[in-house]
Amino acid sequence: MHSGEVAGSRPRLQRERRCMRVAMTAMNGIWRGAMVAASAILPALIGVASAVAAPPMEKHYYLPDAAASKIVSVAKTGNVEAEVTVLTEAVAIKETGPKETVAKFGEVYAFSPAFIAIRREVPTMLTFWNLQPDDEHDLMLTAPDFTVLLHLTLAPLSKTSYVFTFHKDGIFPFYCTVHQPEMNGQILVLPPTSTK
Repeated sequence: MHSGEVAGSRPRLQRERRCMRVAMTAMNGIWRGAMVAASAILPALIGVASAVAAPPMEKHYYLPDAAASKIVSVAKTGNVEAEVTVLTEAVAIKETGPKETVAKFGEVYAFSPAFIAIRREVPTMLTFWNLQPDDEHDLMLTAPDFTVLLHLTLAPLSKTSYVFTFHKDGIFPFYCTVHQPEMNGQILVLPPTSTK
């Protein structure tokens, strides 16, 4: 009897394994289908989120509007208490970069420094140097909730300077929208120093 139970359980085990393989194959198919659907839907959702956060396209480059100016004020000139220079760096470009890297990833750029710490209510001159002779960059600054605050062009071989005065603490991401995902940075806005 014991040997019959073992022999009878072998076909049952084989059936269970076959069922498991079929179920796993079906689950993999469902997972792949979900990933394909997500990859089709995600760009549309990003487009909707961008449309909500950004001003109308007829205003391609812009400084903060009245609402955004409550978070950060930006002016061409002013009484400056601090200065920071940010360079655009070519990490891998078609003229000098490794051919394999450029072929796989395209041209790669970075901001340097990519992290800046400044104080709230301290007028700070931020100067962006575009060091590339033939590549235009841009600068999009967002609030901590990713609301777009400003969008500037950084023309080739040029310096673009503005006085930034942040009125809120937090981390403010900035991007070159042309060269994503690698060309980005953060401005950490700290509380003012105490006057004791």
